[in-house]
Amino acid sequence: MRAVFATDLSDAIEAAISSRTCLECLERYGIDEFDLITVTSPNVTVGMPGSDVGGRTKKGLARQQRLLEEEGFTVNTHVMRGTPHRRINGLADRIDADLIIVGSRGQSPLEQRFIGGTARNVARTSVRPLLLQRIVEGDDDHEVANEHLFERVLYATDFSENAERAFEQFDNLTEATKEATLLHVAPPERRAGSNEEAVADAEERLEALAEQLEAKGIDTRVLVREGEATEEILAVEKEVQPTTILMGSRGRSPMRRLLLGSVSEEVTAKANCNVLLVPPTRVR
Repeated sequence: MRAVFATDLSDAIEAAISSRTCLECLERYGIDEFDLITVTSPNVTVGMPGSDVGGRTKKGLARQQRLLEEEGFTVNTHVMRGTPHRRINGLADRIDADLIIVGSRGQSPLEQRFIGGTARNVARTSVRPLLLQRIVEGDDDHEVANEHLFERVLYATDFSENAERAFEQFDNLTEATKEATLLHVAPPERRAGSNEEAVADAEERLEALAEQLEAKGIDTRVLVREGEATEEILAVEKEVQPTTILMGSRGRSPMRRLLLGSVSEEVTAKANCNVLLVPPTRVR
């Protein structure tokens, strides 16, 4: 399997590329080939007097390529100019990538965490599974938030077709996932007792999915919560401490290029762990 790995050649991204544990998780997912891509601004002129942007870019990319190759991966490198999310998605489409990986850092420790512009825009427009890998600032340097990327997975589902497609990711996660929590958030109903039947039905459907994962050797539990979807998903994240949240992303309008649904976007922005987003089949 082939993954596009977006890099800005920063210490933060190098922390992810240097983590042997992260790379082993991606290998168990099925990745054996990486396409490292860095995108430079079209406003930067490589040939400007006194500027060595091109040289520094090639040197940094070669260093990260070497780190991946030392772990046994096949690595291709790409330096492009333009809008980052368009170049990243364009490359993924051209090589028929199985996964896109983008590092995500909070913009402000004083406010609610929001993913950076490139990560957000890739998430909104990608038509391929996207792993947003959390990178945090440590005492002296950056480090990945969860080295064991897929060890504990929180799968949030509304039982839509797109959510079912996201569940299919467990076919790739079998070798990497030890524990899974299956979550459905039922919206609160105004009529007293009207949600009891819906909750019971959701529990039954989650149990059926859990049986499939148990058969794969994944320790699984199911949860049905009532309330606002984003709040409940983030509350369960805090409770079960997953390494990755798995969910589908849905476009707001079939007439426009894919945009994250409001729940997907808020969870992606505010979660502390990694997020694996799976877009609808129809947009590919």
